[in-house]
Amino acid sequence: MRKIERIVIHCSDSPNGRTLFTGKPSDRNYTTPVMEIDSWHKARGFKRLPNWRSRQNPGLSAIGYHYVVYTHGMVETGRHIDEVGAHVEGYNATSIGICLVGRDQFTIEQWNALKQLVERIQSVYPQAIVIGHGSLNKQKTCPNFDVAAWLKAGRLPLANRIYNPAPGALA
Repeated sequence: MRKIERIVIHCSDSPNGRTLFTGKPSDRNYTTPVMEIDSWHKARGFKRLPNWRSRQNPGLSAIGYHYVVYTHGMVETGRHIDEVGAHVEGYNATSIGICLVGRDQFTIEQWNALKQLVERIQSVYPQAIVIGHGSLNKQKTCPNFDVAAWLKAGRLPLANRIYNPAPGALA
């Protein structure tokens, strides 16, 4: 088990409301958000070691995050929790990476899922601090909200960062 000191919150920096699903499950070219993010990370040169791929998500060759929170609130795994991530340079060995799909506004379902996920991780790693990517890398604004303010507000959705789609509007 890795020594975990931080839980780092990220965003995909994709348009708000875009789900990152493409096609339908029956389509040959169907992709999910973790598959899409995996392709982005592969293009950037990230790689997962074969022994970790054989243990979890063998189809994901490069994803750097441990978890991805979809717009409808589902949490999908990326890297195995004991696998070193590729999400925040200088801190990967001792952190867990969580990515919210979107840029700077997230659905109520995502906020609720993030809260539950962070609480679950902290129940295993109570010493881990929760921090935004931009707090560890000043060249980044990700996740485009103040994580400290979110924590101070009891991990409730930040009013100015809620995406309220019209029914059926998530693309």
